[in-house]
Amino acid sequence: MSCYNKALLIGNKVVVILVFLLCLVHSSESLRPLFACDPANGLTRTLRFCRANVPIHVRVQDLLGRLTLQEKIRNLVNNAAAVPRLGIGGYEWWSEALHGISDVGPGAKFGGAFPGATSFPQVITTAASFNQSLWEEIGRVVSDEARAMYNGGVAGLTYWSPNVNILRDPRWGRGQETPGEDPIVAAKYAASYVRGLQGTAAGNRLKVAACCKHYTAYDLDNWNGVDRFHFNAKVTQQDLEDTYNVPFKSCVYEGKVASVMCSYNQVNGKPTCADENLLKNTIRGQWRLNGYIVSDCDSVDVFFNQQHYTSTPEEAAAASIKAGLDLDCGPFLAIFTEGAVKKGLLTENDINLALANTLTVQMRLGMFDGNLGPYANLGPRDVCTPAHKHLALEAAHQGIVLLKNSGRSLPLSPRRHRTVAVIGPNSDVTETMIGNYAGKACAYTSPLQGISRYARTLHQAGCAGVACKGNQGFGAAEAAAREADATVLVMGLDQSIEAETRDRTGLLLPGYQQDLVTRVAQASRGPVILVLMSGGPIDVTFAKNDPRVAAIIWAGYPGQAGGAAIANIIFGAANPGGKLPMTWYPQDYVAKVPMTVMAMRASGEFDGTHTLFVFAEPPINGIKGLGVNKQLIAFEKVHVMAGAKQTVQVDVDACKHLGVVDEYGKRRIPMGGEDPPEIVAKALECLNEKHIYRECDESWRLTLNGDLNIPVARTEEFCEGPCFSETHLALNCIEEIIHHYRFFNRATIHDIRETLKSGCSYGPERGVFNVLEHIEDEEENASEKIKSRFGPLLFIIALLL
Repeated sequence: MSCYNKALLIGNKVVVILVFLLCLVHSSESLRPLFACDPANGLTRTLRFCRANVPIHVRVQDLLGRLTLQEKIRNLVNNAAAVPRLGIGGYEWWSEALHGISDVGPGAKFGGAFPGATSFPQVITTAASFNQSLWEEIGRVVSDEARAMYNGGVAGLTYWSPNVNILRDPRWGRGQETPGEDPIVAAKYAASYVRGLQGTAAGNRLKVAACCKHYTAYDLDNWNGVDRFHFNAKVTQQDLEDTYNVPFKSCVYEGKVASVMCSYNQVNGKPTCADENLLKNTIRGQWRLNGYIVSDCDSVDVFFNQQHYTSTPEEAAAASIKAGLDLDCGPFLAIFTEGAVKKGLLTENDINLALANTLTVQMRLGMFDGNLGPYANLGPRDVCTPAHKHLALEAAHQGIVLLKNSGRSLPLSPRRHRTVAVIGPNSDVTETMIGNYAGKACAYTSPLQGISRYARTLHQAGCAGVACKGNQGFGAAEAAAREADATVLVMGLDQSIEAETRDRTGLLLPGYQQDLVTRVAQASRGPVILVLMSGGPIDVTFAKNDPRVAAIIWAGYPGQAGGAAIANIIFGAANPGGKLPMTWYPQDYVAKVPMTVMAMRASGEFDGTHTLFVFAEPPINGIKGLGVNKQLIAFEKVHVMAGAKQTVQVDVDACKHLGVVDEYGKRRIPMGGEDPPEIVAKALECLNEKHIYRECDESWRLTLNGDLNIPVARTEEFCEGPCFSETHLALNCIEEIIHHYRFFNRATIHDIRETLKSGCSYGPERGVFNVLEHIEDEEENASEKIKSRFGPLLFIIALLL
């Protein structure tokens, strides 16, 4: 209407028509009504929380002051209720964007102007590229399409992706969603993808809000009668810090993620969504999350009704909110939080703290600014663009892994291999290629379609689906192989074998697939290429050792363009750029190691061969366990021509990446210093001295690492109680023994005192006990001290080419 009126003022009929048409074009791509603070709404025009030029924290407090308790509670859940009297619409927080916009969650829907979105390869496949710039670029494209769909009224702006759990066990059905088994690779992936999704807008603004899940120690869904709703992950503190929490910390520290999701399982007997140490103390306290913490869907209900962690539902609601949960995916908090307040288990201020975190994210997204913001120009024309489709193809090229190529059988030649038999249950699939947590792809190219662009094809499925329960189709498959110049077998898994809630019981190809491969290989008169689609590893030792199987390719789940990528690689139009991001175990692994074993180091009857390559403990003098721990700390992807050499530089921070441990593998001591070990040990005893730390809560005491883990909500209790003075006494004790003492995090005694002073002040830093912010920059000196104390350092760097 406003466009048409402006045109009338010009008074020129032609101009009226042109301007009106322009308005129609714009309106067709911006169908969404404003979420809140519509300038046309006289009721909200003057409200302070609607003023975009006012600091966000001030706007949040203004809005909280206007909401009733009931309105606040109805906004603690994913399908947040509207507040019509304040001009605020309802909002669905749950949307997914694991490797493209998905309609798994209720927040995004396809149809009309948005029939689909670009579906990139599954995460495990793109992780195999070891290409951080690719991961970030995929995130940027996905966020473009997310904003376009939001403007069109069919999607939200909060996406509960990526999944950055560690793929610890090859049987896990959700391993396909993760970046693999190595904590550093997962951490780099997490930060890169999050940066791509959230953008780099000025002023702490967000393009979309990402969410790193599922925190923490979660990699079992349903195995041998144990499911994720009842599993108690028994994990050492060292394995949490060195492995399971590493990607999540990177999400917050490097990626600046807007959200973290807690998981269904318990960790050491406590539900993660009710664990104050994991949520409030670690994510928000130590890592300083600038965002909200959300539960996996119905997690609060699960720990009440299935884990029986609390006696009443009101106690469960209170436990989760007090632990640091801000948003419940599910209705539980909407139903029971008011009762918790009435019973005195929660205060309205507890609810305000949770709601402030979600409202802050919404305001950073521009949802209260009264316009669609800097991304208002994005619409249907920005989804499934040629550039986006090409990136999906390139991502598949870079992630596909060549496992075997005997006698340089690959690439095939379109001149010599004019007829190709394409065989297998995955030979003409489409949706299988995009894995789980996927949406509607722009378009598909199946392996059969891709190979048909290079050669005449003879197609036989061989099996009815990947379960391959019979061999009735084997004869036709063998006949096709005898006639063709080459044979491509596309085998593997799909979501009926591995998926959320579906862990595998074995690592072999399902059903009669192995028999099909062997019989076709025997019948084929040309080279046989085995292509595997899967998220997890498959034991194909039989094919590796079979000389009639010339080449083996792992394609993961290669996305909407997967068939084109597979064909391009087979015929030499593209190179397979991937390296495996997870270990491929033999079938007998499943009989040796239960999925419930969470330890990352060998213990008991295990000799160490079952653990991930992240940690290896070679025996010294025949004694197990007394070895050097080796861990990947850096990687860089480079392109090297055949016969050429490349020099690669990686940054290794001696203070951050290297440490000193005792004979039990526990981190000890400070960087640098020439003090004898017995003197250092005496200084460390100050932190365990009963006459010093007598009344202070153990979780609030200064750690050996040099950290102060004080919940913001307990600042006054810490500063005015015994902990403050007892911590100073401990510092005095250490200083008397070693004046120049430096903790493992490089903090000096002076740094700790400055942190205490700042955190207990009445200025803006009150409640912030982040020691790292007060550490003086002496990295260069520390590095030199390490060199002089320990002599030459040997770095073994594996270049992933």
